[in-house]
Amino acid sequence: MVAHPPMGFHFKVEIKDFEGEAAFKSVSGLKVDIPNTVTVEEGGENTYTHQLPTRLKYGDLTLERGMLIGSALIGWFNDAIHNFEFDPKDVTVTLLTGEHTPLDQWVFRNAYPKGWAISNFDAQDSNKVATDTITLAYQYFYRVGMPARNQSLTPPDPI
Repeated sequence: MVAHPPMGFHFKVEIKDFEGEAAFKSVSGLKVDIPNTVTVEEGGENTYTHQLPTRLKYGDLTLERGMLIGSALIGWFNDAIHNFEFDPKDVTVTLLTGEHTPLDQWVFRNAYPKGWAISNFDAQDSNKVATDTITLAYQYFYRVGMPARNQSLTPPDPI
């Protein structure tokens, strides 16, 4: 049996307390880095230094969709932007098969609004849909499906 990489166009996004409002056309930012920023020099050893990993660094989660008027999700953003009231929510991104069954899943813990952009309005490009681009910061994310050997499906404890 030959394994093929999954297609990246069939997915769903779920945001706690905003069921039915998360039909996004793109998701980006599923990224974590382990920076090597601590360098330790060993006494008497002049041929190398020890590079030690530091805390994980997570990127922002960016979601894009057609602009919706009267959206409760955008109300959540308005509360953060205009009132500086933040109510973190868990966000789940699920990669789906052609039959709409989950293939893999990522959970972003305690996400909150960090940025919001509306597409340009342009009379010369009259067939484009107006879009919202939503940027979320979060504590951490974990991958639910396809665990590595000797790894459980339970999420890590927050630090």
